[in-house]
Amino acid sequence: METKRAAHYFYFKDDGIIPNNPDLPVILYPGALEDKPEWSESVFNGNGWRNSWENGIFNYHHYHTNTHEVLGVTHGTLLVLVGGENGSSFDLKAGDVIVLPAGTGHKRILASDDFRVVGAYPEGMDYNMRSENDGKYEQAHAEIAKVPLPRTDPVHGDNGPLHKYWNIESN
Repeated sequence: METKRAAHYFYFKDDGIIPNNPDLPVILYPGALEDKPEWSESVFNGNGWRNSWENGIFNYHHYHTNTHEVLGVTHGTLLVLVGGENGSSFDLKAGDVIVLPAGTGHKRILASDDFRVVGAYPEGMDYNMRSENDGKYEQAHAEIAKVPLPRTDPVHGDNGPLHKYWNIESN
């Protein structure tokens, strides 16, 4: 499957509550899987992003300090806030994919009744759950710095926008 539109990237700075990841941008792939959004999980898994799940997105800011995350909208629509309260909101629909580098805050603002999303992690890494009030903000940067870069792009495999924007050498 090929992305029909160009990928976009967005940087988010630490806001004092959510660490975000000032070194790696969020990558948005609009319409990347719009022909078959229900294939998101198999596309991600086939490109080495595993430990997948299908559900929704929490309605509070949360982030992961031990892994990067890809989210693919399989059904419905979503308004998601990325980067903390002063971050940016994104309108996503079935077929859109977004990659969140470790530490990037995200929360659901609004979603259609039929909204579903698939999440996955490079090499099937386990993810932790951090939130704005969990008292673990101080250790977040050290944990984020230890997260390895993924070997593959979750949508395009060995050669995709993730390689370019995250300075990953292609295999």
